[in-house]
Amino acid sequence: MALNAFLLALQFLTRLPVRVDYSPEAMAASPRFYPAVGVVVGALAALVWALCPWSPVVSALVTLAVLVALTGGLHEDGLADTFDGLGGIRPKERAMEIMRDSRIGTYGVLALILSLGIRSAAFAELHALPAVLIAGAAASRGAMVWAMATSRYARSQGAGSAVAQGIDAEALRIAALTVALATLPLIVLLPLKSVLCGAVGLTLAAYAMRAWYLRRLGGYTGDCLGAVQQAAEIGFLLGLLYA
Repeated sequence: MALNAFLLALQFLTRLPVRVDYSPEAMAASPRFYPAVGVVVGALAALVWALCPWSPVVSALVTLAVLVALTGGLHEDGLADTFDGLGGIRPKERAMEIMRDSRIGTYGVLALILSLGIRSAAFAELHALPAVLIAGAAASRGAMVWAMATSRYARSQGAGSAVAQGIDAEALRIAALTVALATLPLIVLLPLKSVLCGAVGLTLAAYAMRAWYLRRLGGYTGDCLGAVQQAAEIGFLLGLLYA
């Protein structure tokens, strides 16, 4: 079932052409492999960066475009919907209605502009970017697993309901081990202070996003998890740059 669960996670979080048999058990177990999906996505983006013949700025934009294409903008969509729903002063029910709306509002547009701008600028500035891409993609998806484990699902049904009950101690151990292994190359390639600052930045950003949706909704939705991933990745990149 482990392979099926990984392939379901890959199918759910990316646009890669994966065909796999569905089962509720494998779907519930799939979140433990979210960081492994991040490794795949980060590795493909790292390959694109390595092959880009242009300036760092242009190469960074192309690499980010590939990252977005690989996931179909899934996490960016979650970020935009979360900011549209939670950005104003609205009751919980109205906020969740807005988050279901396919249209994008001012808060969502601003969040996307800032997310894409900060990440592309960071890509152009960072050393050892291939390793950073892999570690950041894995760790930010690990933050999604942590968010699921530490808060309840806010809807009675939805994209996240199939995996909402699948986070146990084993899932957390597998996700954490994957993140640790994906981050190991950075310890060799970058100063330890940089890696620690990246970890702190990721943790603070993910915690802040979790605190925001818990205060407003009392739990998470699939969109909130996308926002956690985006915030965690940005926090990781800014932490690396801070050092």
